[in-house]
Amino acid sequence: MTNSFLISWRYLTAPKSHGAVSAIAIVSIVGVAVATAAIIIVLSVFNGFRYNLNERLDSLTPDISVAPAYGKTISEGDSLALRLSELPFVEIAMPEVTDNALVISGAKEMPVTLRGVNQYIFGQITGIDSLLLDRTPIGDYTEKETSIAVGVAQRLGIYSAGDTLLIFAPKRLGRVNIANPLSSFISDSIVASSVFRSLQNEFDENTIIADIGVARELFQYETEATAIQIKLQAGADIQDSADQIRNILGEEYIVKDRLMQQDINFRMVEIEKWLTFILLVFILVIASFNIISTLCMIILDKGEAIRIFSYMGMNKRKIGLIFWWESILVTLIGAVSGIIIGVVVALLQEKFSIIKLAGDPENLVMRAYPVRVEWLDMAITFVPILIIGLICAQVSVAFAKSRLNP
Repeated sequence: MTNSFLISWRYLTAPKSHGAVSAIAIVSIVGVAVATAAIIIVLSVFNGFRYNLNERLDSLTPDISVAPAYGKTISEGDSLALRLSELPFVEIAMPEVTDNALVISGAKEMPVTLRGVNQYIFGQITGIDSLLLDRTPIGDYTEKETSIAVGVAQRLGIYSAGDTLLIFAPKRLGRVNIANPLSSFISDSIVASSVFRSLQNEFDENTIIADIGVARELFQYETEATAIQIKLQAGADIQDSADQIRNILGEEYIVKDRLMQQDINFRMVEIEKWLTFILLVFILVIASFNIISTLCMIILDKGEAIRIFSYMGMNKRKIGLIFWWESILVTLIGAVSGIIIGVVVALLQEKFSIIKLAGDPENLVMRAYPVRVEWLDMAITFVPILIIGLICAQVSVAFAKSRLNP
């Protein structure tokens, strides 16, 4: 085996009798390296987007959310929040009332999702202060002041703080008065004090964050809540804490940690990442045909040497092993080179932000493609490369044996 490896290394590195054979060998190695580097870079970019998504979610999503398993509301939301706040691993538990409403500003109107919270506590549970475009802490708001999503500001034409909005919601209790439909709605006025942008469509398109008192009055609630938002003590494990709360509350409530609350967003990023990975592996498979052609050319170029080995008593298995190693060497050199190139390019992008995102830099939260290198991606990338190398090796062995006389 050692002799076969040394001979294969010699065949790969030594000058060939035909210059085209050397050129094809270089092209095959470069093809594998480029495809491998592309996989590493693309996976690193998806990792970067996922990491940034997670950071943005940390700013608007609580550690744990508790919602009713049946129905729309928790009947004693304040009491449940107080009960949960007494758990040793819970720092804050806050009731929230969320429902749909209609907002009017001048001649413009749009449906919105109104999130009613204790605004001071909400600023402690989430990092929304970091998302406010004018950097005004949400905890400084008075009862009527609200923070609106950037999509709401654009649709309603709100470009400065202090604009008054009218907000309407249908009465939850009582009958509809057909003669006077407006009496079937409850209305209130709020002040747009700030605009936030989270880079998440579900939040940025139509969300308004208001005081829970305003929301309860508008939706005709007293102590009810649609969810309980929880911030854990520093160092507490989110998954273990969610399991404990789930065991305490039973099947009447749905307990979700941060990732479960945004499962769809993370799942879409992962699906796009691995679909792209599959497409790039397919390109790598196509590039592997260069390896087979290279090995076939080397076998033809070394036809005389193969016959000499046969005359010296080397059997077909040992002769085939020479070109088995040849295939493995070509694949490994291309793969290792591609991984090194991919990691270097990703780290350069991470440090210097070489490739910028299209658009007006003033309106972009991320001005360059984010990247994050994960070693697991390299291991996963190496698996299909190794499989391709082994398949090419078997093909080259069969071709080398066919060149020998039976």
